[in-house]
Formats: sequence, C-alpha cells, structure tokens
Amino acid sequence: MKLEDLKKIREKYEKEMTLRDGKFKIKIIVGMGTSGIAAGARDTLKALLDEIAKRGLKDVLVTQTGERGLSSNEPVITVEEEGKPSIVYGDVSAEVARKIIAEHIVNGNPVSDYILEVKK
Repeated sequence: MKLEDLKKIREKYEKEMTLRDGKFKIKIIVGMGTSGIAAGARDTLKALLDEIAKRGLKDVLVTQTGERGLSSNEPVITVEEEGKPSIVYGDVSAEVARKIIAEHIVNGNPVSDYILEVKK
C-alpha cells in the first residue's frame, strides 16, 4: 500500500464525513510517526477506514498524529468517545484494527488484550 493510496482513501472518507453536520461520536487517532509507520501503521489505518466504510459508520472520525513515545507498542491508536474515557491501544495490526471496530466501536466492548492506557 502506497502513501498516495492511503491519502486517496482518507480524502474520500473525509469528503463523505464533511457532508454531514461535522459532529462525531467517536474519534480514532492513529499514530503515524516514523516508528508507527515502520511497525505497520499504514496497514492499520487502511484497515480502520475500510472497516468503517464497510459497516457504513458515519459518526466515526479517523485522524492521524505523530510520535507518542510508545514506539515499542506501535502501531498505536487512541479511541475517544463522547462522555467516556479515552482508550489507547497498542500493537494494533490490521487484524486487531478490524477487531477494535467490531468489538469496541460497534458493540461498545473495549478489546482489553491491546489496551495500553485508559485516560479519564
């Protein structure tokens, strides 16, 4: 997967999202610093975007950030939900990303095996 392909997917997804009122219930932040990319964060990002699109989730925003100082746990993502503590996940492969969408985002059950931190 090339960076250009990811940009096209993200742009398409963002265009769909901006057609709405701009309010999101859930924000997923993917660490895309050097160590995150080296650990497979591009595949993680693609899997998140694909799974969200496949499930037709319209109230989920996916964005990116740089290094978080958690290089030994990359790829790292943070899930922020309205009115709930933020959850930081580590070692998020594409497969784990799909599981997080299915379990946490859709069913409301955080995937405890990959939680690094819960921020209140």
